[in-house]
Amino acid sequence: MIEQTKNMMGQMKWSGALKTIDQRIAEAQSFGWGHIELISALVTDELLYRDNQRIARRIRSANFRTPATFESLDYTAKRTLTKSQASDLMQLQFIKAAPRNVLLVGPTGVGKTFLAEAIGEYACRKGFTVCFTGITVLIEKWLITRSDGTYLKYRDKLIKTDLLIIDDMGLKKLPPEAVQDLHDVLEERQRKCTLITTQLPLKNWKEIIEDELALDSIVDKLRHGTLSLEIEGDTYRKKKGQVKAS
Repeated sequence: MIEQTKNMMGQMKWSGALKTIDQRIAEAQSFGWGHIELISALVTDELLYRDNQRIARRIRSANFRTPATFESLDYTAKRTLTKSQASDLMQLQFIKAAPRNVLLVGPTGVGKTFLAEAIGEYACRKGFTVCFTGITVLIEKWLITRSDGTYLKYRDKLIKTDLLIIDDMGLKKLPPEAVQDLHDVLEERQRKCTLITTQLPLKNWKEIIEDELALDSIVDKLRHGTLSLEIEGDTYRKKKGQVKAS
């Protein structure tokens, strides 16, 4: 009877309940559960398993570089990021109620990318779709998708994702085509949240965008209603290196 039930669970793809059925039956016998308690426990296991699978798929699809989480944020580094600021970001209000763009500004190595990925990972856990990309990779992807005919499909993905994270903006001057692509994506994402990490404050973006009209439009989209967090302090990478060396 039990093996037949397991086979039916497998056919119905009840993988979560199938993994725990032996444990749940043992618990039912030990604690005197009735049929209702046993069924409830197995259904709960299945729901939890499916939810975890969905989270895992969203995290894989986001394409993060590192397994960053809010729980692993380091507050011992000498930088201006505080637990209170991180806690506020953890509420994800900039995605939920009235989506706002987010700018993480600061020099190389202070943890902007790690924080951005931690925000993205937490958003995945809370049911939001996320796409993470470095600006250099994004520019290359635009070029590749144009050549192989998948540009519109990729552009649609960037537009529809709940949280788009663009990392390392400002490393080099943007090509004219990339400027137009960035402008168009931001234009279409006015009801979505775009998070950008950059070394350059918006007032200095003329260093990477030559087209003045496009510059004004892009900066205007990112200036109004945007949550801007400036992170200053010691280089986090240097701190990690010193710990390894000690």
